[in-house]
Amino acid sequence: MWNGNIIEIATSIMGWIVIGILAFRIYKTQLEKPKAWKIFVVILVGLFSFSINWQVFNTLVQISILPLGVWILYVFLKRKDGRWKKYRRFAWLGFWANFILLSMALMAIPINHLVYPKDQPLTYLANVENVSIVAIHPSAKEHMLVKENLQKQIHNLKPKTFFSDEWYTETYMEAESSPRKERFPYLLINTLPKWGSGLATTIYIEKDGKGLLIVTPSKQYYFHSDELLIEEGK
Repeated sequence: MWNGNIIEIATSIMGWIVIGILAFRIYKTQLEKPKAWKIFVVILVGLFSFSINWQVFNTLVQISILPLGVWILYVFLKRKDGRWKKYRRFAWLGFWANFILLSMALMAIPINHLVYPKDQPLTYLANVENVSIVAIHPSAKEHMLVKENLQKQIHNLKPKTFFSDEWYTETYMEAESSPRKERFPYLLINTLPKWGSGLATTIYIEKDGKGLLIVTPSKQYYFHSDELLIEEGK
């Protein structure tokens, strides 16, 4: 089963292709040709750097600040005459490769939002043929999923706010005096997101049979249907 994000992988491959082209151009300009595997190692070491983290649209990216790999290569290669001069440009290419890969990662962000919109349930429920529900709380009654309604409603659902003062009071403030009321006592299983999205989600159904709570590693999305998504089991 495919579990990776195809857009991020494709843009990363594009970045390495660009790096490879630049390395080949440097190679062609040199009179003394280094071995290909040595060039590859030097570029990889050149990638090593001191970086800072930056959050962009819920995506963590790294910005290289200090070329630690280049410094290491300089100390190691300067011991032999001409060795540093021979590999210097490849070492710096390794460091600048961080920015090439960063630019590709930034390019992938808007494409991801366009192809896999996070605020649409269809992104997380691309195929509902094999989905079913399980009760995860004692308050849940025996119900079955109405796949036809789910398939019909999934194209029209819009995200809404599910936190409210009433829900907070029922869930937390009254929990000590009475059994906790679970608002999402059903779990939707065997769900399939859009191919190539690499999304890992947990999807709950509200006790009224109309609400969907989609939980991702970074965010929660709540959708409410006009029709019942579950009905009492027979």
